[in-house]
Amino acid sequence: MDTITKNKKENFIKTPIQMARSYCRIDLSALAFNVKTIQGILPDSCRIMAIVKANAYGHGDLPVSEHLNKLGIRDFAVATLEEGIRLREAKIHGNILILGHTPSFCAPALSRWHLTQTVTDYQHARELQDAGLPLDVHIKIDTGMHRLGISPDHFDDILDIFSMDHLRVTGMFTHLCAADSSQPDDIVFTRGQIRNFFTLEQKLEHRGIHVPVHIQSSYGILNYPGLPCEFARPGIILYGCYSDTSKDLLRQPALRPVLSLHSRIASIRQIHSGECVGYGRTWHADSQRRLAVLPIGYADGYPRALSNKGSVLIHGQKAPVVGRICMDQMTVDITDIPQAAPGDIATLIGKDGQEEIRAEEVAVLAGTITNELLSRLGSRLHRVTVF
Repeated sequence: MDTITKNKKENFIKTPIQMARSYCRIDLSALAFNVKTIQGILPDSCRIMAIVKANAYGHGDLPVSEHLNKLGIRDFAVATLEEGIRLREAKIHGNILILGHTPSFCAPALSRWHLTQTVTDYQHARELQDAGLPLDVHIKIDTGMHRLGISPDHFDDILDIFSMDHLRVTGMFTHLCAADSSQPDDIVFTRGQIRNFFTLEQKLEHRGIHVPVHIQSSYGILNYPGLPCEFARPGIILYGCYSDTSKDLLRQPALRPVLSLHSRIASIRQIHSGECVGYGRTWHADSQRRLAVLPIGYADGYPRALSNKGSVLIHGQKAPVVGRICMDQMTVDITDIPQAAPGDIATLIGKDGQEEIRAEEVAVLAGTITNELLSRLGSRLHRVTVF
């Protein structure tokens, strides 16, 4: 092969980041740091059950779960049967709990893939039992959220589930619906949830029944850290974020964001004073401006609600968002960043030089929470893992 042909061929060999129009950078060393930090808050007898539903909150369920396996995590939770099967197909080891409802006709898949199913009410337990296959289950107890679960007042129903010969109860749990709140009435309500759950556990123990229990999700871990549970279920804090910036927390450890979001300048254009940009002509230039088009939009998960709000980072400087965010593109003002050029990286979430845009502030500006913002990051975005 002559030198010219060889060089041309090498020019087409690109890394995933170089090929990506926009991408997420997933820092697995930050994930490991957060695991260690969270485990340090919990009692030694309490293990982390990693929440990796919704594509691990947009971070990529497979690379995240694989790395958690390497860190010694052996317990996971997902929302759906499909999410659980996906982890098993990727050879994720350990227990995988499905937190949501799975119809009993899917019992063969639950059994085949060795997945643990949440019992969402007593009728669900009967239907799973009637499927006639050995299944591992956790019983969900409804202590006041009134979404899924069995009331602790229905003790005879709960007791009956433990006697069902096709169901092996390997855990019992509830969900604290106001654990993130510092309002006095919410604290009273949450403590009541905890009290009612452990009262039920004690009643079962008097009958000779003991199973591992779990109560705390992210804010339960931070605000009610010492509970005597075998598992805790970190979600958003596992990924180094808080749901928003408004919470008054008992503990607020210095977690490290695992994800950063990037695009690159596709095009640059000069806009004259008085000209408008984007759908609906919602932004008008008050002087001659220099704008950059980024190939990322709401179909990639960057909220349309951020139109004409917020900014991105280019060369360590803030570039305001101008005009409406489109399905596939958005526009930012780079007038004050004269060195910006096509191909340069724009950071929408994360650090660039001394500046940082945190996911929490982006979520608040968009009128939502970090959990939604991150879990909506779309499949068109490459996930590039770094250590």
